[in-house]
Amino acid sequence: MDFFDENGQKIEFLYSPMRPMDAPESHIVPFNPGTVILEKGYVHEPGRLPLPVPIRWDQDVTIPLRDGVKIYADIYRPVEDGKLPTVLVWTPYGKQGGWFRVNVTPDRVGVPRDWVSGLQAFEAADPAWWVSQGYAVVVADTRGAMFSEGDLRWWGQAGSEDLYDAIEWIAAQPWSNERVGMAGNSQLAILQWFGAALQPPHLAAIAPWEGIFDMYRDDICQGGMINSGFLRDQIMAHKNGLNRYEDPALMIEKYPLYNAYWEDKRAKVDKIEIPAYVVASYSNPLHAKGTLNAFNALKSKDKWLRIHNMQEWPDGYMPENVKDLTRFFDRYLKGEDNGWEKTPRVRMTVLDPGGVDEVNRPSEAWPPIAMKPKALFLGTGGALLDSPGVPAAIQYAAEGESVIFKLPITRETEIAGPIKLKLWVEAEGADDMDLFTQVYKTDAAGKKLYHIALPGEAGEGLRKMMAETGKAPVMLTFAGPQGRHRVSHRALDPQLSTDLQPIHAHAREERLSPGQIVPVEVSVWPVAMKLHPGEILCVGVGGGPFETFAFPGMPGADKILTRNQGTHIIHTGGSHDSHVLLPVTLG
Repeated sequence: MDFFDENGQKIEFLYSPMRPMDAPESHIVPFNPGTVILEKGYVHEPGRLPLPVPIRWDQDVTIPLRDGVKIYADIYRPVEDGKLPTVLVWTPYGKQGGWFRVNVTPDRVGVPRDWVSGLQAFEAADPAWWVSQGYAVVVADTRGAMFSEGDLRWWGQAGSEDLYDAIEWIAAQPWSNERVGMAGNSQLAILQWFGAALQPPHLAAIAPWEGIFDMYRDDICQGGMINSGFLRDQIMAHKNGLNRYEDPALMIEKYPLYNAYWEDKRAKVDKIEIPAYVVASYSNPLHAKGTLNAFNALKSKDKWLRIHNMQEWPDGYMPENVKDLTRFFDRYLKGEDNGWEKTPRVRMTVLDPGGVDEVNRPSEAWPPIAMKPKALFLGTGGALLDSPGVPAAIQYAAEGESVIFKLPITRETEIAGPIKLKLWVEAEGADDMDLFTQVYKTDAAGKKLYHIALPGEAGEGLRKMMAETGKAPVMLTFAGPQGRHRVSHRALDPQLSTDLQPIHAHAREERLSPGQIVPVEVSVWPVAMKLHPGEILCVGVGGGPFETFAFPGMPGADKILTRNQGTHIIHTGGSHDSHVLLPVTLG
């Protein structure tokens, strides 16, 4: 597939070699086509869930694609013959083995070992459960992953066509009831958006849990700042295959502005019309905003959203949540009239850092219909005001400093939705500015309050670690939503932007001149959060991320190369209406 820039020049695809199959610590399972029968009670790994039923396990089954490339899948199903609905796991991490499966395990974040059988791929549905419920589970290595042929292709139209072909192949198998659903976290959720947008005839439902849909804006170039380290150093450094992979980390260096290539990496979620069960959180520093935006863009009349308060793996493997997803798939893959439609269309968490969260609150929509935007204006002395104050210029060193604006809370209040920060800014000693923001709360003494995203003993261990080190791991803890933006990328996309959520075009750069004051709108990620009397609402603006310490192997924000130097100046008051726009629901 060819793409062209605005001048009609062909965009070159850049590739890098996959990690070799014999690389150290890759934990590759040899290619071994054949069938194994696992008996009821079989234990795949010590301490794991014994199989509740016997399972037929067909390994390294060939799935042909339209261009002749062959990919390989493992198929788990009951030993008895019958027409079965299918849960498809479409993974670039490896259907068996692989570095991620061995080294980045759910146990590390509070998932009890006996919640899963150990047959599941990384961030994927557990075949032991689904086969026991009368499903087939197909776990397929994408093109270019492990022993599957071809070059690994990231997202976009080309990869979506592969998924289309696999779904239609599954539907044609003699054991299939011709209804296929998809499930999985993160990358396995992202790929669902792209595949479903092509509307394969036999894809009947999807369950994307924590998955963005716009690579440029939500991942590799958030706010116009290139940040490819996580993708390059954490993801691709540990993926194995026989050939090459299309390399977005190289592509963003060569093509830093939004073009047709990056548009192809934005899933057309408005083309998805099948039933969808979408799961999101506020604390995931990669997926939170994109997942919620994707849910609202879906055209399906049968769509449900659940916003949880945990790290995604404990939530995804928690037995009651697996049973909830089963009811959804039973309705749309088996055709059971089980009352699923009575499930609230939105079940949201309201976080209370330092307190007790409210989970599964029913709502008609996200954001809640009762939400009303409220502007608080940035003022002198670090105050948040109900109206613009006197004109002022507030400065901080561009490298390493920040300013905090505060509002003491006097009555019970909730915010629920995306947040926008509008700033009038000037750069002294530079021709660009990289702005980082966070909205959070402190106690009356000014201590920052954190939500702990791990359950049980894992959460208690995390609290102890934080007390000892003073560090709050991103993704496992959460004080409040962050945002970032490069001022030279300040032009908005008017078709995509809303009053509360600016979405930028990123089609050109507009550098700053000495003394030039410009407005910029910064998108702060969505949240629902309680604010109590005696607490203090804080809005921070600075030259670097407010939370940077990342849990090992998970995305951080500490490797962003900024253009910051000199002094940042925020102009407030009078005609410079610098303010935060909050989605207030109560109070």
